[in-house]
Amino acid sequence: MSVNAVAREPRVLPEAPAREPRRRLEPVTGTPARRKPKLAYALMAVAGAMAIGAAQIGLSLAITQDSFVLAGLSSQQHELDLRTDALQEDLTGLSSPQSLASGAADLGMVVAGSPSYIRLSDGAIFGAGSGASGASTVDPNGAGAVSNALLNDVPVNASSEDEAAPEHPTQELPPAITDGLPSPSTR
Repeated sequence: MSVNAVAREPRVLPEAPAREPRRRLEPVTGTPARRKPKLAYALMAVAGAMAIGAAQIGLSLAITQDSFVLAGLSSQQHELDLRTDALQEDLTGLSSPQSLASGAADLGMVVAGSPSYIRLSDGAIFGAGSGASGASTVDPNGAGAVSNALLNDVPVNASSEDEAAPEHPTQELPPAITDGLPSPSTR
C-alpha cells in the first residue's frame, strides 16, 4: 500500500455549547441576617470540657494518693530492714562458740578431758571410756575469756522449761525520717 492511496476526511467537531455570561459583582448594601447559634452544641462542648477536667483531677488525686501510700510502705520497709539487721546481729552473737560455751557452763555442762569413740558395728568403746568429772577443763567465763561485743547486754538462756525465759532487750532503732532530713529551725 502506498501512502497516497487512502486519504482521510477531516473530522467535524460538534459545536461547543453556548456559554452563559458571567455574573457581575455588585456592592453589598446590607448585612445578611445572622443565624442564631444552637444552644445544644454549646452545652455539649462545655459539658465535655468539664468532664475532661474532672477526669484529669481525679487521676491526679489517685496518683498522688498512691505516691503517699508508696512512701509509707517504703518507710515501713526501711524500719523492718533495720529490725531484721538488729535481730540478725543478735542471732550471730548468740550462736557464737563463746556464747554457746558460756551457756553450757551456766547450765552445768563440763568439757571432758579426752574424747571417747563408740564403734557402732559391735558397740566397742575406744578412749578413756569414763564420764567427765565434776570440774571442767575449760572455763569460758574465766580470766582468759575474751569479751565479745555482740554478747553485751544479751542474757544467756539459763532457764529451765518451767521458768519463763527473760525478755530480750529491744535495740533502739534510729528514728524514721518522715518529713525530710532534720535541720535546725531558722528565722
